[in-house]
Amino acid sequence: MRASLIVVGFMSAILLQACTVQPPIAQQTPFVVKSPHGDRMDEYYWLRDDDSTKKRPEIMEYLEAEKAYCDAMTEQLVPLRDTLVAEMRSRIKEDDATVPAFNRGAWYWSEFEKGAEYAKVYRQQGSAAGPDPKAPVELLLDGPTLAKGEDYFAIGDYAVSDDGRYLAWTQDTSGRRIHTLYIKNLATGEVLPERITPTLESVAWAADNATIFYMRQDPVLLQSGPIYRHAIGTAAERDVLVYDEPDKTLFAGISTSASDEYILISLEGYDTNELRAVPRARPDAAARVVLPRVDGVRNYADHLKGRWVIRTNDRARNFRVVSVDDARVADRAAWRELVPHRTDAAIDAVQLFDNAIVLQERVAANSQIRVLPWDASGGADGNPAGFVVPTKESAFAMNFGDNLDASLPSVRVVYTSLTTPRTTIDVDVASGAQTVRKVQPVPGYDATQYESARLWAPSRDGKRIPISIVWRKDRYAKDGVHALVVDGYGAYGITSDAEFSSSDVSLLNRGFAVATLHVRGGADLGQDWYEDGRLLFKQNTFNDFVDATDFLVREGYGAKDKVFARGGSAGGLLMGAVANQAGDRYRGMLLAVPFVDALTTMLDETIPLTTNEWTQWGDPREKAAYDYIRSYSPYDNIEAKPYPSMLVTTGLWDSQVQYYEPAKYVARLRRMKTDANPLYFHINLEAGHGGQSGRFERLKETALVQAFFIDLAGMTR
Repeated sequence: MRASLIVVGFMSAILLQACTVQPPIAQQTPFVVKSPHGDRMDEYYWLRDDDSTKKRPEIMEYLEAEKAYCDAMTEQLVPLRDTLVAEMRSRIKEDDATVPAFNRGAWYWSEFEKGAEYAKVYRQQGSAAGPDPKAPVELLLDGPTLAKGEDYFAIGDYAVSDDGRYLAWTQDTSGRRIHTLYIKNLATGEVLPERITPTLESVAWAADNATIFYMRQDPVLLQSGPIYRHAIGTAAERDVLVYDEPDKTLFAGISTSASDEYILISLEGYDTNELRAVPRARPDAAARVVLPRVDGVRNYADHLKGRWVIRTNDRARNFRVVSVDDARVADRAAWRELVPHRTDAAIDAVQLFDNAIVLQERVAANSQIRVLPWDASGGADGNPAGFVVPTKESAFAMNFGDNLDASLPSVRVVYTSLTTPRTTIDVDVASGAQTVRKVQPVPGYDATQYESARLWAPSRDGKRIPISIVWRKDRYAKDGVHALVVDGYGAYGITSDAEFSSSDVSLLNRGFAVATLHVRGGADLGQDWYEDGRLLFKQNTFNDFVDATDFLVREGYGAKDKVFARGGSAGGLLMGAVANQAGDRYRGMLLAVPFVDALTTMLDETIPLTTNEWTQWGDPREKAAYDYIRSYSPYDNIEAKPYPSMLVTTGLWDSQVQYYEPAKYVARLRRMKTDANPLYFHINLEAGHGGQSGRFERLKETALVQAFFIDLAGMTR
C-alpha cells in the first residue's frame, strides 16, 4: 500500500511539473536589417553566431532552455518513442552489407556488424565476372573504430589509386561538412602522416598513383572552394592550386571520367555551368575548358571511347543527348544528336558503358532507365532507340546504382516504390536480362499487406499535381476518418521519388496513410514543373501543397482534423509558408532544419549558400525579387493568429540552414501566435543538416516526430 502511495505521489509530481513548465521567452533586442528597398526590424537577430567551434553563452543558454522545454513537454511520449524506436530497429537487418561493386580489378562493398552504428568498407580482388574466392578480403575503412569518441561521424568519399596501393578518404566529425583528408597505404595498413583540412567530400586520383585532387572548403560559403592537388609524402602547404572559381554563385565539384582519362572539374549553377578537365596522365597540366559557360545553358558531359557525350538543355527544355569527338568538342556544329528532346520525358542523368549509353529518364513523376546503343538515334515515332527497363507499379523510382567501371556488360539500377524495399538489379545492356542482386531485408515486413497508388490533384490554376500515397490495407480505409501525413519539398529541381520508407511502416501499421505531394519547384514532371515553382513563381509550390491536401481530404483519403505535414530544409520553407497561408488545414507540422528566414539570408552574401541560390529564389538586391521573397518568407509573415501544432528541428552545426533561422522563427512564432497548440523546438547540439549520423541514433529523432503526430491524432500507442 505504501509503495502504491509513493507511485501515485510521484506521478502527481510529474503531472504538476508538466503543467507548470513554461516555454522560454527569448529576449528582444532591436536590430535593423538594411536593404536597398527598405529596412526591417529583427528582434531576434542576436541569436546569430557564425563561430564554427562555439556559440556565445547567452545563445547557448536560450537554445538549451528550448531543448529542455521540448524534452519536458514530450516526456509523456517517451514510452511511445521507445516503442517506435524498437519497431524501426526491428525492421533493420543489423548485420547487413551492400552489393559489391566492381572497379579496376576489385570488388568493393560496405558492411555493418550487428549493433554497429557505422559500416566497415571492404574490397576483394577479382574480375568483372566476380570476386576471386582465393583472394583475401581486405578491410579498407573501419567505421566503428574511426567514429569512436565522436559525437558525429561521416565518411565523405573514398577512392583507391589505380595500382590499388593507396586509399584516400575524407571524414567529417562536426556535421558542418568540415572534412579531413587522410591517406592510407593499403599494403602496410599505415595511415600516412599528412592530414589536409578543411576539405569537402570528393577526392580523385591521378594516373601516377601519387597525386590526389581534392577541394578545400571555403571558410565562408562552406559548400564549395578551390581545387588543389596533393603529392603523397609532401606537406599540405606545398599543395598546388589547380583552379579557383571567382564566381561564387557557382558550386565546384570533382570527379573522374568514365574513360579514366580525365579529372573533371564541374562548375555548377542553376542557370549555367562549365566543365574543365585535367588529363589523369598529366596531373600538372592546366585545367582546360571543355564546355564553356553560356547564359541559360546547362551541359553535363562524360568521356569514353574518345568521345564526349553531353546532356544539354541547349534548345531542349527537358534536355537532349549529343555526342562529339574529343578533338571537336568545342565545335557545336560537330555535335551529333543521339537522343532528341521530348516534351513527355526529361533526361535526368546519363551513364556511359563500353557497350551502351544509359539514360535515367523522368516520365509522369517516375524515374525509369533506358538503355541505348552507342549509335542510337531517334526512331520513327520520335522516341529514342534501345529499350526501357520494365516496371509494374504506377508510382515507383528506378535510378542508377553503383556503376564504377565502364567495361561491365550490365548497368546496375536500384528499384523501389512506396511498398517495395530497395532492390538492386543488374540489367544486361545487350539483352535486357535482369539479375536481382539484392532485395533490402526488412524483417517483419510483408509487402502484400500494403497498397500504393498514384493520384492526380487539380491545382487552382489548372495543372495536375502528382501524388504518391501508401497505406496498410487492413488498418486503413478511404473513409475520411483516418489520419494522413503529407510530405513536400518542391525546390532546386530536386524530385520527390516514390521510395520505400521502413520507418514509415510504423505509421502505416497504426492506420495512417502517407502521401508525397510532387509539387512545383521540383522537376517531377520535367523542367517546366521546376521553372514554374521558383523565382517569381514560388507561390505555386505553396498553392500546390495546399490544393493537393484539399483534394486528399475531399476524396476521403484523410480526416480533416487529422492531417499532418512534413518538410525539411527547403521543404521546411514550404511548411512555414503554408503554416502562414493555410495553417488551418493541418493538425500538426514538422519543420525539419527549415529555411524560414529567406529574405534576410538572401540579402547576406556571407551566409553559406546565399550567392549560389540567387538564381533559385531571386536576388533581393533587385526590388521585384525583394518584394516577392518578402511576400512569402515564413519568418517575415508570422501573424497574430492561430497556428497548427508544430515541431521544429535544427542541428547546431548545420552548414546549409544555419541554426539561428529556426531559432528566430520559433522565438517570434511563440510570441505572436494566439493559440495554445504545442510548439516544440528540438535542437541537436552535436549534428548538422542531416541530423544524427549513426544508423540507430537517427531513429530517435524519427520516433520523436512520429510520436508527436500519433499523440496529436489521439492515439495512445
